Amino acid sequence: MGEERAFWLAWSQISGIGPVLLGRLQQHFGTLAQAWEAKANQLRQIEGFGNQMIKKVEQERQQLHPEQLLAEHQQKNPHFWTPADPDYPRLLLEIPTPPSVLYYQGKVQPEENQGLAPMVGIVGTREPSDYGRRWTHRITTALTKKGFTVVSGMADGIDTEAHRACIEAGGRTLAVLGTGVDVVYPLRNRTLYEQIQKQGVVLSEYPAGTPPDRVHFPRRNRIIAGLVRAVLVMEAPSKSGALITANFANEFCRDVYVLPGALDNVRSHGCLGLLSRGAQVILSEGHLLEMLGAMPPLDTVEQYRTPTMPFLEPELLQVLEALTSEPTGFDAIVQQTGLAAASVSSALLQLELSGLVSQLPGMRYQRV
Repeated sequence: MGEERAFWLAWSQISGIGPVLLGRLQQHFGTLAQAWEAKANQLRQIEGFGNQMIKKVEQERQQLHPEQLLAEHQQKNPHFWTPADPDYPRLLLEIPTPPSVLYYQGKVQPEENQGLAPMVGIVGTREPSDYGRRWTHRITTALTKKGFTVVSGMADGIDTEAHRACIEAGGRTLAVLGTGVDVVYPLRNRTLYEQIQKQGVVLSEYPAGTPPDRVHFPRRNRIIAGLVRAVLVMEAPSKSGALITANFANEFCRDVYVLPGALDNVRSHGCLGLLSRGAQVILSEGHLLEMLGAMPPLDTVEQYRTPTMPFLEPELLQVLEALTSEPTGFDAIVQQTGLAAASVSSALLQLELSGLVSQLPGMRYQRV
């Protein structure tokens, strides 16, 4: 697991290699460590790896030494997860573009990362009306008192109001930044930033010292949507970053709830547009809590990983227990189980059809 962590970091340093290509590399080779050793003709089999990209990979790969890079990187960035880490937020792994590296500071709660704690995103305009601020405070307070963790982006306006209301109510709040986790933006939120770290976590896909950049903020919105099961848009004009978050939420099959506003309030035009496209309307705190309460709970991590374990025949269970999340060769499985090769082959096929095992190139297998 530690080795794979180094390769997630190393691949993320190669220009042009983002979450989508990293996902394809992992799916094709089984591990990013295996992908690191791949030749040009092997990389060419993967969609998105043309001659120019392969040349770039070969050049930059020569300059990177994954284990050394990991050790050096941790000196400035002591706290981060990669998808290879067991603590990486489970719900983020469901989206098409999970961050290759996710940095954090603050007080982590494992149940949030496992998707077992109720979490909602609250977003909106940087210049809200009194109506928007008032209802953001009311709804955030009600959610916090019911045990919801509030996720937002620590921007001016609605984000700031949501974080503050959650903190005042004694709850947990997560801030997803468009800077490094050690950079406060906007500067006026310094005190809020410090409070969030005491009662929650600040997160970013950008390493320490990364300054604000306008292209970072739309990208971080996908992380807000990915971390939660529902996004609340409190007040947003027709051109608002909050609508980007809502669109990501829709793409990721998250619920979207909208605070309705007046037709003559331009700050609400984006919200009204979302309602016209099928978003759920917020009629009151109680109404929202009732709708959120109707969401089915997620399975526990154990149920999620091994849903049919109690019903496996002894031989199938023996083969499954010989596997881990790291690829294992067929001969090694035969040797470890002591079963005949034909029996192991049959068991692996049944486990693969059950969705418990995946086969990789070179007759290697890993537990799903």
